[in-house]
Amino acid sequence: MPAIIFFDIDGTLITEDARRFIPESTRSAVAETRRRGNLAFINSGRTAFNISSEVRELGFDGIICGCGTYIECGSELIFRHTLKQDFCRDIAELMRKCNVTPVYEHTDGYFFDDKAPVTDDLRDFLENFVESGIDISRRVEDEDFIFDKFVIWVNENSDFELFRREVGKHFSIIDRGNGFYENVPLGCTKATAIDTVLKRYGIPRENAYAIGDSMNDLPMLEAVPNSIAMGGAECLYPYVAYVTTPIEEDGIYNALSHYGLI
Repeated sequence: MPAIIFFDIDGTLITEDARRFIPESTRSAVAETRRRGNLAFINSGRTAFNISSEVRELGFDGIICGCGTYIECGSELIFRHTLKQDFCRDIAELMRKCNVTPVYEHTDGYFFDDKAPVTDDLRDFLENFVESGIDISRRVEDEDFIFDKFVIWVNENSDFELFRREVGKHFSIIDRGNGFYENVPLGCTKATAIDTVLKRYGIPRENAYAIGDSMNDLPMLEAVPNSIAMGGAECLYPYVAYVTTPIEEDGIYNALSHYGLI
């Protein structure tokens, strides 16, 4: 019976700085565990269009995107959670009332709101997107505006109580720290996606592994017995079975080696 390993992307497979660096040891570890017959899956908060070619070329058997809102096994799309456009527009109007700064994430792109406060974090995001060749021209007023999930930054003038009360009716609100929140439709998590994939392949849970570095990885880490935090991700240490070394100190390679997967 093969093992299956679920990898976060940012801070796990690639560094989160502007270099977007992938250690050579990570490349060899993913290739070797697959050579041994194990399955390797991405399990990311990114939506599908934002899984870069550099990440895909590492070689994976499937991709989970948008915190469980989208699942590919091989080249087959087996699950997709969609929201109605009218509902998305209602949420966008609510975000304006809450005075927060949103980025709306869809399977094929991002949407932005020019009426929202402009923050330094948003400027950094936009700069990184431009450098990565990501289109930043789409707006909530566009006819095709729709999203699968969204993130926000709050500021000193935000009505966070209104945000939490109304958004919490429809979305899981994930506190990413420093006033940054990720919002995923209720019923979709990195853990529900793992359940779907395990059933698809008939793999028992004890053969499942997950590796991450931030709080939005917690559902997937708690979903498997073999949970791994990247070195430096202290917020996850109390919740995992094993802590590996940091990403640039062969973290992925050492984690798979520890469990005999390479």
